[in-house]
Amino acid sequence: MYSDIIAEQKEKYGKRLAILGHHYQSDEIIKHTDLKGDSLELARQIEKLEADYIVFCGVHFMAESAAIVRKENQKIFIPDASAGCVMANMAPAWLVDKVLTRIINETGRKIIPLAYVNTPAAVKTVCGKHGGTVCTSANAEKMLRWAQEQGDAVLFLPDKNLAMNTANTLGIAPEKRMLLNIRSLGTQIDVKETMDKELLIWPGLCAIHQRFKMSQIEDFREKYPDCKVIVHPECPPELVEASDGAGSTSYLIKYVNEAPEGSTIVIGTETNLVNRLKDMFPEKNILPLGISFCSNMAKITEKNLAELLQNLETAAYEDVSDEIREPARLALERMLEVCK
Repeated sequence: MYSDIIAEQKEKYGKRLAILGHHYQSDEIIKHTDLKGDSLELARQIEKLEADYIVFCGVHFMAESAAIVRKENQKIFIPDASAGCVMANMAPAWLVDKVLTRIINETGRKIIPLAYVNTPAAVKTVCGKHGGTVCTSANAEKMLRWAQEQGDAVLFLPDKNLAMNTANTLGIAPEKRMLLNIRSLGTQIDVKETMDKELLIWPGLCAIHQRFKMSQIEDFREKYPDCKVIVHPECPPELVEASDGAGSTSYLIKYVNEAPEGSTIVIGTETNLVNRLKDMFPEKNILPLGISFCSNMAKITEKNLAELLQNLETAAYEDVSDEIREPARLALERMLEVCK
């Protein structure tokens, strides 16, 4: 029923409508999308779209990012605006700005904020104002290297696991990193201790990827001695170190696609994507490292997508104020420019 309504509305609007879906969406949503991808892939597509109506099937910060870079004639919609992100909520913009400003003022150092794209628009605004930018799991290494070249140190937020895994790849020494204590509104941070640090790390994390454990990798290696284990870099560093590969959702898809027929591949990421890869490559043994669905991604359903499309002309759309848009857009454009 809902599938038929969506098909009817897509036919009605034609090229005026584009439905975008993140890889972590369920198959019932992905089958209706015009474009699917990870955060970077979808961000790159916004400026190329000719559609007047863009429906983002993902979590709220993704729709916000689309609203930041949209063209004047475009409207951005999300089927359920309550689809949030636990990790994004761990770095409220006012606290990021408070902590960053305090460290800059008390040390006199130029601290470049680098925000994972999994953050609210207001955090991207803080980054834009302070000469910083954003990154995705696909380009974190390149963007951290860029940020290092712009100042004395980098504040990486909000995902501590992505920060540490990227730092390990780039060879940033552990003694040159500092995990910030943001308790008590950041007043417990020893600012003097930041003076010789190259990388300041916000203590956020992704609940989906934090669930995976070393014991799971050990169990799979015992059961399937020839298996390959690949994980997302939002996983804890010890899991990344114990895996055969780590990277963005696009990396994981590419790895599976290029693996020999008959391969056993264990994947540590959101379960919708793992199940989809299992269906896409039946000639390979694709196994989830553990079951870990994103409850916020699951808030996007055929029902609310169909209802949105039926009321597209009058539905509330995502937008941000010019005060937020301009510096946030600057932060996003810096990333897109570096990653051309």
